Parts: sequence; structure tokens; C-alpha cells
Amino acid sequence: MRRRMIGWLVFCISCFALLLFRLMQIQLLDTETFSKHHVNLIEESVKQRTQELVIDNGRGNFLDRNGELLNNKKINVLVLFPFLKQYHWEVAKVSEITGIPEVSLKQAVKKAKSAFVYGDPEPVELTSAQKKQINDLNIPGVFAVEKKFEQVRTLAEQLIGLTGENVNELQRRYPDKKLSETNLIGVSGLEESFDEFLIPDGQSKLVFHVDGNGAPLFGSNVKYVDPANLFFPVNIRTTIDKSIQQKAETLADLYGIKKGGLVLLNIEDNSVLAMVSRPAINKKAPYSSAGVTNLMLKEQILGSVFKTVTAAAAIDHSLDDPARLFDCGKKINGKREYHYNYGMLNFSDSFAKSCNRTFGELAKELQKIDPHTLEDYAAKLSLTGQSGWQGNVYHISRFKQFVNEDTGRVFVSNVARRDANLIAMSGIGQNEVRATPLAVANMMATIARGGKKEMVRAVSEIEYKNGATMLSFPEKKLPGDTISPYTAMKLQKLLRSVVLHPDGTGRWYKSLPYEVAGKSGTAETGKYSNGKQLHNKWFAGYFPYRHPKYALAVVNLDVSDNEGGVNSLFADLVKWLYENQ
Repeated sequence: MRRRMIGWLVFCISCFALLLFRLMQIQLLDTETFSKHHVNLIEESVKQRTQELVIDNGRGNFLDRNGELLNNKKINVLVLFPFLKQYHWEVAKVSEITGIPEVSLKQAVKKAKSAFVYGDPEPVELTSAQKKQINDLNIPGVFAVEKKFEQVRTLAEQLIGLTGENVNELQRRYPDKKLSETNLIGVSGLEESFDEFLIPDGQSKLVFHVDGNGAPLFGSNVKYVDPANLFFPVNIRTTIDKSIQQKAETLADLYGIKKGGLVLLNIEDNSVLAMVSRPAINKKAPYSSAGVTNLMLKEQILGSVFKTVTAAAAIDHSLDDPARLFDCGKKINGKREYHYNYGMLNFSDSFAKSCNRTFGELAKELQKIDPHTLEDYAAKLSLTGQSGWQGNVYHISRFKQFVNEDTGRVFVSNVARRDANLIAMSGIGQNEVRATPLAVANMMATIARGGKKEMVRAVSEIEYKNGATMLSFPEKKLPGDTISPYTAMKLQKLLRSVVLHPDGTGRWYKSLPYEVAGKSGTAETGKYSNGKQLHNKWFAGYFPYRHPKYALAVVNLDVSDNEGGVNSLFADLVKWLYENQ
């Protein structure tokens, strides 16, 4: 009996000790990282006795090149707290200032269980004067504030990217930072690549304390809580021009680009003015949507756009003799061509009319000189390798602005590199040849600059909250060999001939207000729909021809032969730029 009592006593003491340790753990030891979920018990206890409305989540913003917000908007709104239903408040004056009916204001407060923005998700926007008038009333529980909202439709949404909550990834990225589990992190696009700079320093919010029934605990006093940091959150100043981006997206949708898009570069500083990728992101299921992928950074089959590379190599190896004629009455395999029977053409006319036979033959001749010739010239023209800006930034080595940019390629295996038939197909941009639309636009910019290869920027600088510059991303050359100015000049003339030649594949652009130089492409994808072969349809070029300012690549992916052209889209954007920039 004595031993049993001692056993029970030891058991009870042990249980009490464990309970005491658990209480110490909760109250003293692990108050900010309780359990495997790292729960902040202090924050959670505060939440139980407070109600709050977040005004700004503290994450950094994206601006266009002129300083306009891209992914968020800030508007003046009316904020009401639910404890108003327990008091008589000057609803008539609020109604008079805002234009909102009294009955609507009363009903909204009556239904409210927590602080809210009137009209959300389509809030009533107040003017600066209305905001001041509301706050001058000094009504407890009634505020007019500037609140940050996410744009319903974000411009350049695949380029900017998405954010989401992911506790495991948050802890993996920032193991040494004390961050709330609800912190958003970038999961794609620039949101992902610049996440370390965008991560919140704290939220701005309106807070009031409540009792168990939701009534004010310390009267109706509402506090404004702000990190009060002059430097954060930062602003990421992109190179996007908001008005151009909006027009580009409108035109892409107008002309039914369901899969594809465009890249517009400013040749002077080699920066992105507009980037459109379709399909658009499905907002209802954004992370499982095909639209999350930025197709402008993904390898695509080029078709005849690649003849620009073959032409550059042919020029440097003196295979462009204007007196030499090619039999363009034959297909690339030597069989008679019935549909595109151009007869005998010289090098320049072959480029303007996009004769497959000519460039297939040239590719085979180049292969005999050196099996790596096409690959070397694709690299010289910045068509392969990554075009996006990268370098050492802050304490990050090899920082990349485009985190998921493909590299492109000409060949995958030595078999394709040495087989004459596959070489011929590669010379016209088929077989294993791939490049991103970004790289295609950069190739045109490289030619327009006389052969100077540069990295493409989508962000020019990171700014502190007060407007001071935190980091800059200067113009940088792409490493590796380049084409000579002479070769670039010859390519410029060839690209212009595509437009000027009476039968050129770009003759549709001859009457445009800007003189255009460029190259078309219709690539067989190997895919079929309803028994029809699908194609990638391209036009890429630069303009104005004599004083280059813009490089533009437009592509419509996986469309049938008799639909999905890009000529109208390219032309309309050129005309709009002439008239509005």
C-alpha cells in the first residue's frame, strides 16, 4: 500500500512538473515560435482581444518606368468599425460628405463583425478633400485612409509574377528572420526574383481592443499602427511603360492571341517596354493555371526567323555572292515545290521571300566548314544563352532578373549536328532549333545596334520608400563574341528587303509610318488539331530603320496554317507607337 501511494505521488509530481514546464514554454520560453508550426503566441493572444484592418501589407511595390504603380493601387477609402452600432454617430454628416446614403451606411455597420472598407471589393473612392473632411469630424470608428489594394487585372502579370503563402518555403528562404507565417512570398516572375527586397518589414493597420462580446475594451479609441520605417517597403522601378503595356495587351487580346505574345524592347538601353504572355492567369486558380508561365521566356520553335543566323554565317564565310542563284523551285529535300515556286533566286531575294531551299543549302555548306558554325552565330547574335540581366547584387552572387528564362539551342546531339538533312532543317529554324521570344527581340536589337550585344533589363533600380536609390541595375554587355559591324550592316539591309521587296514576306509593313526591318517565320510544331498541322507564326524586327528605337518580336503559337497571323498586331503596335510616343 505504501509503495502504491509513493508511486502515485511520483506520478502526480511528474505530471505537475510536465504541466509546469509546458506553461513555462508557453509563457516564457517559446512565446514567438511555439510548436513545430512556429506559432507566435504573443501575436495570437493580441489577435484574440483586438480587431484590426490592414491598410498596407508592407510588401514592396512595382512601378513602371515613370513611377506609376503596376501591381497595386492606392486609393482613399472610408473605414468603419462595428462598435459604431452601439453608439449614436453623425452618420448624416458622413453621408453628406461621401454621397453614400445614410441607410446604406447604417446597414453596412449593422452587418459588420469587424472593421471594413465601405463598398469592398469595389470600394467607394474618396477625393483628398473628402478624406480630410471625414477625418476632421473626429468620429470614433470612422476614418478615411489611403489603402493599398491589389489590382484586379495586373499589367504584365506574368512578368511581375505572383505571391502566395508558403510557410515551409518562407522558412527555407529566410531562416534567420522572424517573419509571420502569413507573410506573402514571391512564387513567380519578378516577385520571385526580387523577393528578398520585397519581403515586408511590418504592416500598417488600424487597431482597436475588444472584450469577449466584441465591444470596445478601452473605450472607442482606435490606434493607427505603422512600422514607421522611412526606407521600407521598397519600390521596384521596372522599365515597363504602363501606357505601351496596356496597348500591347489590348491588341494581343483583340487579335485573339490565345497562346503566345510579344516582347518590345527599347534599343537605346536594351530594356523591356512591354511584355505580353497569353494565356492570361486564371485568377480563380492562379497557381494551377497555364497562364502562370511566361511564354516569352520559354524556348519556342523559330522557323524562318532563324534564317537571320544562317545569313550572318553565310556573309562572314563569303557564301552570299549576289551572282549565285539558288533553285527555289525545289523544296529543301530537293523535290519540286508547287506552292512556293519562286524559281531561281539570289541570296538577297531568297532572304526577302524566305526560300527554304537556299538556306538549307547554305547550312550544309557551313557545316562542312565547321559543324559548330550555326551554334556560334546564334550565340554571336544573342539568340542562344540567357539574354536577361544578371550579375552580383548586394550580397547575392549571379542575381538574375528573369529567374526562369530558358537558354535556347540549335542542336541537342552530335547526330543532328553532323547529319546533312538535319543540318538543312536546322538552317531554316526547324529540327532542334529553339529560342525564347525575348532572345529573338534581343537578336533584332543587337543587329540594329551594329552587332553590340547587351543584357535585357526589366528593372532599372530599387528605390527606398523615401525615393532614394537603394540599388541600380546598369546597362551590361552580354559576354562572348559578336558579329562585326560590317555583318550587322549587311543583315540590316536584308531585314529591310523583307519589307521593301514586292514579294517579301514583310511587304505588309511597307506603308507604316515607321520604316520597319524584320523577318517572318512560320514554324511547323509537329502538333496537330483536327487533322491540321499546327504552326508558330512570327514576325520580329526593329524600327525606325535609319534611327532604331524599338525591337519587337510577336509570336502566335500552335495555330493552323490559315489562321493566327501576327501581321496586323505588329503593324497596329508600330502605328500606335508612332502616334503616341
